[in-house]
Amino acid sequence: AAGGRSLPTARPPLPAGMVWLPLGRAWPFPLRAAPGEAGGAPRVTWLGGAGVWAMSRRERGPESGSSDAGATVEDAAELESPDQCLSLLPWDRFSAWLHCVCVVGFDLELGQAVEVIYPPHSKLTDKEKTSICYLSFPDSNSGCLGDTQFCFRFRRSSGRKVSCCFLDQLDRDLPVYLKKDPAYYYGYVYFRQVRDKSLKRGYFQKSLVLISKLPYVHLFRTMLKQIAPEYFEKSEAFLEAVCSDIDRWPPPVAGKVLQLPIMGVTMKLRIPTYRDKPGTTPIVQNMHQADAQISMALPTVHEVDLFRCFCPVFFHIQMLWELVLLGEPLVVMAPSPAESSETVLALVSCISPLKYCSDFRPYFTIHDSEFKEYTTRTQAPPSVILGVTNPFFAKTLQHWPHIIRIGDIKLPGEVPKQVKVKKLKNLKTLDSKPGVYTSYKPYLNKDEEIVRQLQKGVQQKRPTEAQSVILRRYFLELTESFIIPLERYVASLMPLQKCISPWKSPPQLSQFSQDDFMKTLEKAGPQLTSGLKGDWIGLYRHFLKSPNFDGWFRSRRKEMTQKLEALHLEALCNENLVFWSQKHTEVETVDLVLKLKNKLLHADREHLPVKTDTLKKLQTHINDIILALPDDLQGILLKTG
Repeated sequence: AAGGRSLPTARPPLPAGMVWLPLGRAWPFPLRAAPGEAGGAPRVTWLGGAGVWAMSRRERGPESGSSDAGATVEDAAELESPDQCLSLLPWDRFSAWLHCVCVVGFDLELGQAVEVIYPPHSKLTDKEKTSICYLSFPDSNSGCLGDTQFCFRFRRSSGRKVSCCFLDQLDRDLPVYLKKDPAYYYGYVYFRQVRDKSLKRGYFQKSLVLISKLPYVHLFRTMLKQIAPEYFEKSEAFLEAVCSDIDRWPPPVAGKVLQLPIMGVTMKLRIPTYRDKPGTTPIVQNMHQADAQISMALPTVHEVDLFRCFCPVFFHIQMLWELVLLGEPLVVMAPSPAESSETVLALVSCISPLKYCSDFRPYFTIHDSEFKEYTTRTQAPPSVILGVTNPFFAKTLQHWPHIIRIGDIKLPGEVPKQVKVKKLKNLKTLDSKPGVYTSYKPYLNKDEEIVRQLQKGVQQKRPTEAQSVILRRYFLELTESFIIPLERYVASLMPLQKCISPWKSPPQLSQFSQDDFMKTLEKAGPQLTSGLKGDWIGLYRHFLKSPNFDGWFRSRRKEMTQKLEALHLEALCNENLVFWSQKHTEVETVDLVLKLKNKLLHADREHLPVKTDTLKKLQTHINDIILALPDDLQGILLKTG
């Protein structure tokens, strides 16, 4: 990457239409884009090992004395897959997956510092860089020697709008719990700490960090496992090559099997869609590559190993489900960021397919901008789940109502011992025994069956993947039993279709009444799908005051309002609008045309669930009405967009 390295004498054969370039900046000819490619930047590919880049000759400018001047060239576009859009700017595909890649090292004078940001044009504010610096290094008593992987989530600086057409489209097709939150970034970390006597500090300490808007924990964890060890050996040129590979990935599309090549390995995966049946994971088969590339089928893009995470608090999973459902303030105290981040992500996912609507920080440090807000004793703790490792938090967060203390996450070879719920006053330091410290009394009776089932799995040495599937299904059935009565009641707030008139505004949804909802529980409550006994009414009353209910109801209300608007559009299309316009004044007709145009614009902008045929039919109606008007009005109405 730095300073004109000479070409090796023996070069591996290249694909047709490609030529060798030295890694030095001073190339003997100007670079230009291939015809039809925007942005003026050529498509350059790292071919590994030889210290050179390869690029299509078609993408080179006029050459001066190049030894390859007479070589035959095939069209560069043929080298790209058909679904790749040549009109995209360089780094557009990269931006759909990652915001940037950072390297954070330890400086004796400065402490943690961002050494590299790639691509170089990526924008991070000083506040964001500071957050990344502190969150990329373990902040605990445990040494974390060797390699450690973990995840963090931090608030984006306000005032910066970053939109990506790929992600906007993706978001519409995702299940609600996977939709991106525009206010936050995720950081996926591969931290290496090894002894090195040549350094003053005595240790090599560095983190490779992927910054993304996407919550695809398993995908980025797998990716880092592939590239980070090699990066620490090969340094920056390797990082450029990795980013070049990512910029060739197809955009993220929900429901489609994607093949993502990264440095000689192809990851095959499928992003879930909102149409998927909850709890089902389509199997992605391994490919048989003709070019001998290693392929890897990822069973999930976002899920963590639930059973492994919940093992330290095995007997309290149902109580923890209630605490997460109700949006209660929770602290996870762990010996390292790996354990804290995995446990927080497992907690957030345990109420799936409901979206956890409060803030959560898989790894939180004393340097975070929200630290003062979360540790103050002058007000009640906010609805948030924090993962912490610094022993300092054992004192500063003693006033929090629910604290989970975990030790090292290891899969036990024997049945976990039952750990009682402890009182908060017993939590003095981070050296306290693992367990759940709370005075919370669960609303539902304990489900002994799931505990027995998982205990039996441990005794029979059932694989942890199978244990996680059992636990995930249990949480799913529990959440669905809870949410189905709410879904049923909210559906009853929808007006009848006969109330929809093309000549009136779409009718409004009925108001949500807590009392009316509670009355429905006697006959159509969770007892229809769950055998669990307990105070379900009390649980619902508490839930209706929580951020999770607020987020869920806002989402459902928006869906239902859009459905009403779509039905109203269909009703309009079924009317003879030209006949109506002939019986009304020109002013009323012009008003109708403008309103119909606005409705079309709104349907497109809000992505209303309307059939394409309906929109075409409405556009035809508009055109027919305009053509029936005098010429001067036609000209004006055709010009207005």
